[in-house]
Amino acid sequence: MSAVIPVTTATATATATAPARQTAGVRSKAPTLRHERTFKAQGARYLAGVDEVGRGALAGPVSVGIAVVDLHTQKPLAGVRDSKLLGPSERERLEPLVRRWSVASAVGHASAREIDAMGIIAALRLAGTRAWQDILAAGVSPDVVLLDGSHNWLSPAGQPSLFDEPPLDFACTAPVHTKIKADMLCLSVAAASVIAKVERDEQMRGLHSEYPDFGWDINKGYATAIHRDALRAAGATPYHRVSWNLLGGEL
Repeated sequence: MSAVIPVTTATATATATAPARQTAGVRSKAPTLRHERTFKAQGARYLAGVDEVGRGALAGPVSVGIAVVDLHTQKPLAGVRDSKLLGPSERERLEPLVRRWSVASAVGHASAREIDAMGIIAALRLAGTRAWQDILAAGVSPDVVLLDGSHNWLSPAGQPSLFDEPPLDFACTAPVHTKIKADMLCLSVAAASVIAKVERDEQMRGLHSEYPDFGWDINKGYATAIHRDALRAAGATPYHRVSWNLLGGEL
């Protein structure tokens, strides 16, 4: 059986002001707090930006990052972009700055076995709930959530039937607002994507030491040619999502 990958949490209250270098090739406009600040009119002070990484991978966990900002006092943090637009060294440089800049931050994970058992949407909710619990444990209770995409997978599902799993304890009960491309436009969500990506990548490098033939130190569990060739040669590991059609029915 594959072990559940543990949740890692980091919290901080200091504001980071160190300048950030512009990453070569990144031409997108820098995300801002403009959209986040519109929620001040609703009486919100603490907003949790939320993003996920690893959703489309063949192996490893799905990971959800949360970065909480204070809508009354937060200043922009230079250099932060959606994690997909940043190289590894730039993400790793920015990650501790994001942690210090955030009122609170956390990353939660759901393992490949959990994804197989409950499906990717429920696993996303589980990972997000684990991160949310760590935010609450840090003494911060966000008033509102901003989630990348168009579907609210974070809030508990509707009233369960007799045969459904019970609701998760300490699940997110704050209002959740979705926004397409929030990771590109909204600084809190971009910050969440950076910490989630850095933490998941570190875990995949650790798993690579157990199964080096799959190239997880480079592909991070996604479906590259090297990864697929190793699957054909050796079959799935305990960290693969075996409920998925990993090789189009070849396995």
